[in-house]
Amino acid sequence: MALVQKEVRDNVGIITLDNPKKLNALSREMVDDIISAFDDFEAQRIPVIILKASEGMKVWSAGHDVKELPRKMRDPLSYYDSLERLLRTVEKYFGPVIAVVHGSVWGGACDLTMTCDMVVADDTASFAMTPVKMGVPYNLTGILHFMNRLPINIAKEMFFTASPLPAKKAAEIGIINHLVPEEDLLKVAMDIAKTVMSRSQLSVEVIKEQFRILSKAFPINPADFERVQGLRRKVYDSHDYEEAITAFLEKRPPCFNGK
Repeated sequence: MALVQKEVRDNVGIITLDNPKKLNALSREMVDDIISAFDDFEAQRIPVIILKASEGMKVWSAGHDVKELPRKMRDPLSYYDSLERLLRTVEKYFGPVIAVVHGSVWGGACDLTMTCDMVVADDTASFAMTPVKMGVPYNLTGILHFMNRLPINIAKEMFFTASPLPAKKAAEIGIINHLVPEEDLLKVAMDIAKTVMSRSQLSVEVIKEQFRILSKAFPINPADFERVQGLRRKVYDSHDYEEAITAFLEKRPPCFNGK
């Protein structure tokens, strides 16, 4: 059964996450399906994409599929990780990508909404960044997505506490572009898409690429980069990382010891 549904409506591409049994966890299989939909829409030169979950779900996405994380001794978020491939696909798509959010958004899925160009949500939406619950050393590009989008103190609170940020607060600080009633979610997103399509598509495409390039214009010297990678390895080689995954699979709270 397909994990993702796709359609073109009024020249807008709509991708629907549709794996309710797994709470739309971003497994390799689902990510491959999403990327395939993006590739198909790009081949058709679809100017705007809407990314949403199937109707009736209380969880927009549970984030990275924990069962697919390496147990130890390997970077859980390397350049070729499925989530990282998806985020780059969204960033590099030539037209705007609008996330339509009903329900809670967790971990890697939160990074996904941050990577989208705009977010339309209702008051059931919440956003939680949860790597510290899993002992995961989040990577530089992911942290940069949040630094580009949020005041740094808010980004730090999200990462340090892993507490869900409710819709009203998310709208106040700029995660959500438009907070609307549930019944208006798709309509508002479609209206934005139609407005974008009424403008110069060449201009929109070039401006989006400039945003992408400038958002990454933070130089880091080789020594600092190597130090960060070493620090991250210290975490994913740790007891805490392995314990968090084991606890998740055993459906119990983790017992961290800081080693």
